Amino acid sequence: MPNGAAFFVEAATQLGLDTIFTLVGDHLNEVLAAAAGAGLRIVDMRHESGVAHAADAWARIHRRPALALVTGGPGHTNSLTGIATAHLAGSPLIAVSGSRARALAGRQSFQDIDQAAMTLPVVKWAAEVPAAGEIPFFLRRAFAEANSGRRGAVHLTIPVDVFTSTAASPPAAPAIAEPAAPVPGGLDRVADLLRRAERPVVIAGSGVWWSGAGGALRRFVERWQVPLYTITMARGIVSDDHPLCMGYADPALNRAAHRAFREADFFLIAGKRIDYRLALGGARLFPPEARFAQIDIHPQELGLNRALDAAVHGDVGSALAALAEETPAPARAGWLERVRELREEWRAALEASTADAALFFRGLRDSLPGDVLYSWDGGDFAHWGRAILPARTPGGWLRLGPLGTIGSSLPNAIALQLAHPGRPVVAITGDGAVGFYLAEMDTLVRYRLPVVLIVGNDAGWGLERELQSWATGGAPTVACELARARYDLVMQAFGGGGESIERPDQLPAALARAFASGLPYCINLNIRGARSPFTDWQIEGKRR
Repeated sequence: MPNGAAFFVEAATQLGLDTIFTLVGDHLNEVLAAAAGAGLRIVDMRHESGVAHAADAWARIHRRPALALVTGGPGHTNSLTGIATAHLAGSPLIAVSGSRARALAGRQSFQDIDQAAMTLPVVKWAAEVPAAGEIPFFLRRAFAEANSGRRGAVHLTIPVDVFTSTAASPPAAPAIAEPAAPVPGGLDRVADLLRRAERPVVIAGSGVWWSGAGGALRRFVERWQVPLYTITMARGIVSDDHPLCMGYADPALNRAAHRAFREADFFLIAGKRIDYRLALGGARLFPPEARFAQIDIHPQELGLNRALDAAVHGDVGSALAALAEETPAPARAGWLERVRELREEWRAALEASTADAALFFRGLRDSLPGDVLYSWDGGDFAHWGRAILPARTPGGWLRLGPLGTIGSSLPNAIALQLAHPGRPVVAITGDGAVGFYLAEMDTLVRYRLPVVLIVGNDAGWGLERELQSWATGGAPTVACELARARYDLVMQAFGGGGESIERPDQLPAALARAFASGLPYCINLNIRGARSPFTDWQIEGKRR
């Protein structure tokens, strides 16, 4: 009879889970051997949270569930940050942890903790599998839970003796739900509001990406001639170069969006929560009298933070396709001219900045390949880049998500390069953030992934340093300073390439060497810290 490991591998294969991100541990030996024997791709990494981040990124890139497999005890607890990151980002991560034998639960056995219970607050669903023959049922249910409605992370604990035990044929598994169709009445109301609006705005979020609705979104805004702002996984799904795309919907990085939103009279929020990034729908960003419509697969989101004039529950792709067939309002040339004017004013302000980070990112914009894929970190250095660099490629703008898990750009870049062999991939991070998963440089080298890692090195936690300095009137900062380390030499020590540069004019040649090397390559940029537009936005909010 087959054992639990064989059941797991067979069920994973049937679900299309052909890649396993993992870090080996005693609880996993049986299942990893079975997976390797069945030809599944195994990507072994150096930290369990990095494993979860990479699997989360894999899920986002492919728009389907992905599998992280870690050992129990501290392996499981290490993975929790990555699991929570995926869940808040609406990513269908299936996070599986091994554990002590089920027969030894509650008897002071080694690494005996209630893993499912500690994970439940940060996932859609969690369970411990009771027997080998139940593994296919639980894995298929995990897949269905992760991939239905608003996607999110799920967790399974599978004890080591469940993997090694044998069983007869498994029970029937649950069906996998299909996306809900939009409610027609709500769409009619949205179309009516759009026709009556004088200054409409469309804000597109990750739901557009998950729905595969880039074409529908583009057809809709072109037919209706409305300005589009994108955010989260929708960045690049309609290129920032498109005449109707006005860039980031994030006012902290795009002051043109802030000014346009303050003047708009109607907002269509498509596949995006009205969350902290959109000021919870509040008066800092939106006029109180403006009308709002929202399309979301998750009905609990509709009207959560802002009263709506129209609500559409359903798949955002189907809704946008239907709206693209409606008769649009007359062209609003004056409004489009106004938002383009605001966009150019903001671009000019960014071009005028003499901050080191701004100078380097303007150099990157002019030197990077046109089809480059970005894995972004947090922190002031990266925020400069997100304000300056355009998003042009669908799925090529990976971010941290609402948990703001700095450091995850490096494991995310591993998944991004694995998914796009031969494409240029750049991970952009700061010297603080890069320290969290520094050993994943080894993973890059072992798998020969030619990611170009760009580290903005200002010898400190830049964003916090700027906030503390502002709050104290320039007094010495606390716990914000770091050594000006040579992260390029760390990459070289792992077997990759790298160099350290001081001036923006050195950047084009350094990038050319990085991409020509065929190796994971770290460019260590020595810069002076400077307050980014993002941090200015935080300070402006504190002054209010």
